[in-house]
Amino acid sequence: MGVEKVNRVILAGAFGAHISAKHAMVLGMIPDCPLENVVSAGNAAGTGARIALLNVSARREIERVVHEIDKIETAIEPKFQEHFVNASAIPHATDPFPILNGIADIPNVSFNVKQSGEGGRRRRRR
Repeated sequence: MGVEKVNRVILAGAFGAHISAKHAMVLGMIPDCPLENVVSAGNAAGTGARIALLNVSARREIERVVHEIDKIETAIEPKFQEHFVNASAIPHATDPFPILNGIADIPNVSFNVKQSGEGGRRRRRR
C-alpha cells in the first residue's frame, strides 16, 4: 500500500489483551513502531456488535463505513508472497526493526540467502 512505516498498532481480542508487545515485535508478529504506540482494543468485535445492536445511528454509520472499505486480495498482489516469506522469518528477514533494536538485543541472523555463485547449495553425500 506504499506505507513506509507504521506509527501505531492496535491489537484486538484475547490475543491483543494478553500478549507482550515487545516480545510480539521481537518475533516479527507486529511491525516496528514505538512500544508506547502498541495498544490493546480488547474485545473489539463484541463491543462493535453491542453498539450496532443497541444504537440505530451507530448502526447506520457502520453501514456507511462498510461501503468505503477497499478489499485487498493478497493472493493477487505481486509482492505479497515476498513480503510474507520475509515476515515469516524470526526475526524478520529484511526489516531491521530500528526502533526495537534501540530497546532490545536483536540477533544478527544469516538466512543462508543465495548471494552469488554456488552459495546456498548443499553437497551431496556419496
